[in-house]
Order: sequence, then C-alpha cells, then structure tokens
Amino acid sequence: MLPSMPSPAREHFLAEPRVGVLGVTDSRGGDRAPLIVPVWYGYEPGGDVVVQMGRATIKASLLRAAGRFSLCVQDEGRPYRYVSVEGPVTAIEETVDPELREALARRYLDPEEAGAYLAATSDQLKDDIVFRMRPRHWRSADFAAFAADFAEAGAAQDDGAA
Repeated sequence: MLPSMPSPAREHFLAEPRVGVLGVTDSRGGDRAPLIVPVWYGYEPGGDVVVQMGRATIKASLLRAAGRFSLCVQDEGRPYRYVSVEGPVTAIEETVDPELREALARRYLDPEEAGAYLAATSDQLKDDIVFRMRPRHWRSADFAAFAADFAEAGAAQDDGAA
C-alpha cells in the first residue's frame, strides 16, 4: 500500500504552484483513451480546483460533456510525492474574471513575466472559459517515510559490514 498524505498535507500540496495534468473522458467515439493534458490551475484548501482554457477547445467540449474531471500534480524530486483529485464540475464560467486570470498568471510566472504574459494574451478574457471542480476523491502518496526506512536499512547494513 502506498504511503498516503494526511488531508491537510495533501490539500497544501495541491495548493502549491505546480503544473497539473487534467484527465477527462474522451467521448468522441472509437477506442479513445481519456484526454490527458497539462494545465495551470488554482486551488485553495477546502475549495474548488479552477482551470481556465479556450472556449472552443476539445478539452472544454469534453469537460462539458463529462461533467467531471481528474487532476494530478506531482513533485518529481526525491522523495516522490503526488496528489490526484477527481470530482464533478461545480460551475462553468463563460466569462473569465480578470482577477482570476491575473492570479493564475502570477501563480506560475514571476512578476515581470506575468505582466508581459497578461498584456500579450489579453484576448483570453473573451476567448476563454473557466471550469470549477469540487474534489470528491483523493489519492496521494508521499514516499518520504518509505525512503527514510530504506536509508535506515542501508545504514544498518553498512554498520553491520564494518
């Protein structure tokens, strides 16, 4: 069994600025796997996951049809950690709030880059849409304790060889 994170830790982890991987059922027919794409997202502990995307994208169309999605974020440094959430879309905002858009840009970019990005992509205010999802199912793993156990076992083995 994977070493999971307690609820406050996993919510804090999800709230940190990480690129998320969004997954949604691909209902376009045939033998398609779920659509899985990287996204910027927003999250505050206890709240909804917020993602902004182009209104006319396949991703937005599939989210409307499915009415739910998954999001996975990870720390690729050792010891590895991840949090995955899944739940229903709780709101679709046809108009992007400029403050939300700015907050997402500032979450992922340094202040100078964020200002330039916001200016260069101002059309997103009319071309984009926002989806909100309430996390219902959580999965997480934090391999820190697991790694510590291996380190201790290795140290004990080294001590025994001396």
